[in-house]
Amino acid sequence: MATGGAMAQDLSGKTVEFTIPFSESGGSAQWANFYAPLLSGALPGNPTTVVRYRPGAGSTEGANWFQGQQDRGDGTQIFGDSGSTKFPYLLGDPRVRYEYQEWKPVLASATGGVVYLPPELGERFDGDMDDLKDEPYLYGSQGATTLDLVPLLAFRMLGLTVDPVFGVEGRGDGRLMFERGEANIDYQTSSAYLANVQPLVDDGLAVPIFSWGALDDAGNIVRDPTFPDLPTFKEVCEATEGCETEGVAWDAYKAFFVAGFANQKTIFLPSSASQEMVDAYTQALDEIIAADGFAEASNEVLGVYAQMTGDAAIEATRQATTISDEAKQYVLDWLQEDYGITME
Repeated sequence: MATGGAMAQDLSGKTVEFTIPFSESGGSAQWANFYAPLLSGALPGNPTTVVRYRPGAGSTEGANWFQGQQDRGDGTQIFGDSGSTKFPYLLGDPRVRYEYQEWKPVLASATGGVVYLPPELGERFDGDMDDLKDEPYLYGSQGATTLDLVPLLAFRMLGLTVDPVFGVEGRGDGRLMFERGEANIDYQTSSAYLANVQPLVDDGLAVPIFSWGALDDAGNIVRDPTFPDLPTFKEVCEATEGCETEGVAWDAYKAFFVAGFANQKTIFLPSSASQEMVDAYTQALDEIIAADGFAEASNEVLGVYAQMTGDAAIEATRQATTISDEAKQYVLDWLQEDYGITME
């Protein structure tokens, strides 16, 4: 039961529009529809919560629309983004007219991912990539400015020679290339890995080598709770000659890792929302997360990952939407030099 300042933010009889910049299919729709009824039950006044879809331009169209809704701070308008919304912002895509620093995060949801190799290469992995640098790699990619930016940058930092085959429709197609022997390095997000790659591992057809990791409440990279026995990319980088976990390349990697995985999806209130309204949402979400049965339901739908609120959500969002000028330029130069991609 909401109390104190949260009670003053009574939403009885109102409808909360939970807008996402995507279509009705896909992970973001699944995430939003998971939380919508829970918010209805936990927010003061038990408002009706409905999910609205505003797809277009890789999610920038919907985010631009939300930027124009910043006067709707009465608690009836919330917005959910994803990594594909954060990446154009970090890269300075000219289509972006939204400003994350004006929005108020109330929930940050993480996911993870695992990199794996065929057994003839995976059996040579011993915690670093030093003995695997001379191999030529093929990787099925959706594009260098999609979430694949994270693995492509990680492979570069490790000193691997990776030839991406651009144009695959989704990570599932990248996995199929791996299964057919057309690719010899791949990664899948956690849910897809568990469903489709773990059977390959069990049959001796794939070897996982590292996960991207997760963030703790202080913003430090730690082992992925879904794959606690796998080292993180940070651990492998530290063990690999020439790979540094400080400096401009690392700053660039971490910014996009957080935006793409450690805080992939975020719920925002508009800038005009009062602190009392932010507190009402935070309290409701805290109650949702603490409720009996939430962990089991969340793990099934979202994976075994932190659902961060309060200061943790604010810090995760700050990291996911902030990049130094030097790190940004490093990525822009790399994209142009290696792939001929410019942000124009």
